[in-house]
Amino acid sequence: MDMTQIQQPPATGVPASAVTAATSNGIGADFERFLKMLTVQMQNQDPLDPIDSADYATQLATFSGVEQQVQTNDLLRIMTGQMAAGGLSQLAGWVGMEARTEGAVQFDGTPVTLVPNIHRSADDARLVVRDVAGTEVQRIHIPTDNAELTWAGVTTDGAPLPVGRYSFETVSIAGGEVLSQDPISVYGKVAEVRLEEGQNMVVLTTGQKIPAAEVTAVRDPALRRD
Repeated sequence: MDMTQIQQPPATGVPASAVTAATSNGIGADFERFLKMLTVQMQNQDPLDPIDSADYATQLATFSGVEQQVQTNDLLRIMTGQMAAGGLSQLAGWVGMEARTEGAVQFDGTPVTLVPNIHRSADDARLVVRDVAGTEVQRIHIPTDNAELTWAGVTTDGAPLPVGRYSFETVSIAGGEVLSQDPISVYGKVAEVRLEEGQNMVVLTTGQKIPAAEVTAVRDPALRRD
C-alpha cells in the first residue's frame, strides 16, 4: 500500500508592490478625507479657544496607526491567498488518489473502504453504521485485527441501503464488556481539488467536499493490496 506523506504548502513571498496596489487606493482616499475634515475643523474652531496643537498631533498619530493596521491586514490577506493557491497546485497530485478522513461519508451505492480502530485488548468487535440523523441502521460483527473492511451498503438480506451520508464506528468488546467506541477512518477517491473562500477543498467522486486539512493520508489505489 503506497502512502503519500501530507505536507503543508510552502510559504511564498509577497512583493511590496502587491501590498501597495491593494492598499493605496483605499488609504489614499481616506487620507484625503481626513485632511479635509482636519481643514474644516481648523477653519471652524473658536479663535478665542483654538484647538491645542497636541490634539492635532494625536489625531495624525491615530490615523497613522490605523493606516499601518490596514496595510498589515491587506498583507496578511494577500499572503493567505498566495499560500492557498500554492497549496492547491500541490494538491493537484491527489486527483485520482484515495484520501483518508474521519467523519460521515457520502454513500452513492459504491462500496466504502473503512479503516477500523479497535482496542488492542478486545476479543470481539462490532461495526456500527449510522445515518445522517444519527440513527443506527446496522451493527455487524467484525474481526479484531484492524484490517481494512469494505462496507457494501446492503442489509443482511442483500437489500441496498438508501443513498446518503453515513458515519461509522467500532465497538471494542472484551469479556462481554464494552471497552470503547471509536470513529472509523474512511477512504474515498479524489475527483477534484479546489479553492473555496481561501480554503483548499478536496472533492470526492461521490460529490462530498472535505477540507484538505482533514485528510490524514493519501494513497494510490492501483498499488493497494486487498
